[in-house]
Amino acid sequence: MSKLSSHCLFLFLLFTNIVFAQSDEDQIKNVLIAQVESWNSGDIEEFMQGYWNSDSTMFNSGGNLERGYKEVLARYKKTYGTKEKMGRLEFSELVIRKISLTSAVAMGVWKLHRAKDQPWGRFTLIVEKKPEGWRITHDHTSSAAEK
Repeated sequence: MSKLSSHCLFLFLLFTNIVFAQSDEDQIKNVLIAQVESWNSGDIEEFMQGYWNSDSTMFNSGGNLERGYKEVLARYKKTYGTKEKMGRLEFSELVIRKISLTSAVAMGVWKLHRAKDQPWGRFTLIVEKKPEGWRITHDHTSSAAEK
């Protein structure tokens, strides 16, 4: 193969990777989309795949702090143990900002559509790039008065 052919092949492969590579922000957004889909199918275990499976994972809400993946999972199961309690989840106003090569902050609004109420609030997530992909390592979620 000639030098020119090698350079052209290299540039083609580089261009293809740049065009088709998913940005970190898109990868993080896809983690959150997968969480919504899992929630709406009633699968809390699958929803939790968006969190880092570590004792260092933290979840803050309502003045309470849960430390550790298992504790966060237990909290979700206790609070949202039935399909009726889970309702249909929606995220909106999503903003993702990378703060380093391996970490980002994601902020947005969550809303549950349920038969008897429509709770909602805001969330701020620290998301870190782990060997298994982008995962939520810290979640601070607040509730707001129903509109």
